[in-house]
Amino acid sequence: MKADHFDQQKLLDLAAEDVALGQLAHRRRTLRENAAVDSAAESERELAAAVVRAETEVRDLQREVKRLEGDVETVRARVTRDQGLLDSGSVSAKQMTDLQHEMQSLARRKSDLEDQELELMEQLETAEATLAEAQQGHETAQADLARAEQLRDDALADIADGTARHEAARTEAAARIPADLLALYERIRTQTGGTGAAVLRSRQCQGCRLELFGRELAAVRNADPHEVVRCDNCGRILVRTAESGL
Repeated sequence: MKADHFDQQKLLDLAAEDVALGQLAHRRRTLRENAAVDSAAESERELAAAVVRAETEVRDLQREVKRLEGDVETVRARVTRDQGLLDSGSVSAKQMTDLQHEMQSLARRKSDLEDQELELMEQLETAEATLAEAQQGHETAQADLARAEQLRDDALADIADGTARHEAARTEAAARIPADLLALYERIRTQTGGTGAAVLRSRQCQGCRLELFGRELAAVRNADPHEVVRCDNCGRILVRTAESGL
């Protein structure tokens, strides 16, 4: 295939845009900001779960404290009633003895309940402190996640902007290339998954980085300037310039 030597050189502009677009696509696939978002999201989920566990423990302890407070009030009310009966002098000697025994039992019961209540109050205080710490940690994790997401979104926006610019530049570069030469380039680009042409610099194909020797070098050196030559190794169109070393 033959194509004007200067048209062949225009392929390098197209290839440069394809390289840039490939780099942007790779950056998008391997965006480190995505990993940062995943890590921040995992931390946020773990701390949110910690808050739920702490809230559950606080509620359970509050419910138990409230139950004990009710039991203590019941005992106090019973003590008050019994004391009132004793003070009234309207009960028999046997009833008085029974009431005194009951009051002693109630005093022990009240003491036990108050000890339990005090222990639960201490547990509740610890649980509330744990909850406050978990909530603070969760708020920090939410802020970290929001920052990570913003950085990711900024990076994606930058990639999108760069992609749009290079796609426009690629379209402009492609429009300057004859249809048959462009079709060959596109076919090779599909095969290589990168670019369809590479400059030959110092007898080295800049597409696969292999240097030309022997018959391959001689063939390229002796080829008509308008002949489209290709790299035997990677198949790309070899664009010859003053730096080709031929």
